[in-house]
Amino acid sequence: MRARTIAFAVAALALASVACQPPAQEAAPLSEEDVAAIRAVPQSYTEATLANDYAALAAHWAEDAVNMVPNQSLIEGRAAIQARYEAVLGMVTEYSNTMVEIEGHGDVAYARGVSSIAFTPKGMPEPVRDAIKYLAVLRKQPDGSWLFTHMCWNSDLPLPEQGSGIED
Repeated sequence: MRARTIAFAVAALALASVACQPPAQEAAPLSEEDVAAIRAVPQSYTEATLANDYAALAAHWAEDAVNMVPNQSLIEGRAAIQARYEAVLGMVTEYSNTMVEIEGHGDVAYARGVSSIAFTPKGMPEPVRDAIKYLAVLRKQPDGSWLFTHMCWNSDLPLPEQGSGIED
């Protein structure tokens, strides 16, 4: 009986000590500097896209990032994301990217945006155009930069007709 009483007292003391803890602090909202740094991402992303610099494009992604492209399995990791750019994009001739909304706290943010692109995939004679909407998660890095950790996007355009040659 004495052992039960001691165990009960220890459990009650442990619960009481947890209950007396101050509430967890919510991460601070994004600073103006963080929002400005995030708003700068589309500009450097656009420059890399128009330069057809796939390594610079992939550098906008965290090493363990996840890209969820339409109608395909997800792409995991910066190297795989770069390989996808190299395999699909071919020659980009037009690109624009606008972040419409940015929210976040601490070192995590999400951005909703739109972009448009014209590119000529390898082996195709004519450019392909697309209008895209996306939702992205970004994480602040130790150097103060922000990188994509997760992105999901899809097209505003209707599906291409069968036999058009566009698979991605």
